[in-house]
Amino acid sequence: MSNLSLAVRDSSTMLRRNLLHARRYPSLTLNLLLTPVMLLLLFVYIFGDTMSAGIGGKDRSAYIAYIVPGILLMTIGSTVVGTAVSVSTDMNEGIIARFRTMAIHRSSVLVGHVTGSVLQSVMSVVLVGAVGVAIGFRSADATALEWLAAFGLLVLFAMALTWIAVGMGLISPNAEAASNNALPLILLPLLSSAFVPLDAMPGWFQPIAEYQPFTPAIETLRGLLLGTEIGHNGWLAVAWCLALVVLGYFWSTSKFNRDPK
Repeated sequence: MSNLSLAVRDSSTMLRRNLLHARRYPSLTLNLLLTPVMLLLLFVYIFGDTMSAGIGGKDRSAYIAYIVPGILLMTIGSTVVGTAVSVSTDMNEGIIARFRTMAIHRSSVLVGHVTGSVLQSVMSVVLVGAVGVAIGFRSADATALEWLAAFGLLVLFAMALTWIAVGMGLISPNAEAASNNALPLILLPLLSSAFVPLDAMPGWFQPIAEYQPFTPAIETLRGLLLGTEIGHNGWLAVAWCLALVVLGYFWSTSKFNRDPK
């Protein structure tokens, strides 16, 4: 077999392994999904009317439209925490040492984790999006091309965060440490424009919210789904995603390919 064929075959095998693990142990994914769902319901039904008035809406429906794009990206950040835990578990339970002795493509282990995590992230986004639709989110004005662009952005963002999560899992001594190391992927959306506009934040805090990957991605997703102004956020979101993919890929592969002591 050619090197490419071997890589595709082994990566597919590792993908099936990771999806099987996710199916057998769904509690981790479900627990991580609870965070964005609970925040969505909390902000809509407890703070919705007040927050909607703050952004110029007449009722909570305006705030539902505002918050759902941010919650969708927060869902990706929550889901990939499970990837960091899974990678750390593999590294510390001996299975990777066994894989190293087998005639499999070396990168297939990481590719399987990344592909499986992206698929889980997309499914999680669909589930949380269904909750958003159930409580009143609508995107009637988005064209088919804009929906396709929104889906592409979500997949690219999931890939970017997954590679970073894989690196975090590789440097973690155990699953608990991996979960803690990946916690910023859940906290960063709270420090972005997911819940309130940038201009409503204190002046000293606005740069923190603006110069991070979640804010331009959220504003781009809002623009695609709701027809708001995207401006420079589109290319910033893509640039952030590509930079994180490259950084995460080289970080993860360098750590993984390093011979164990």
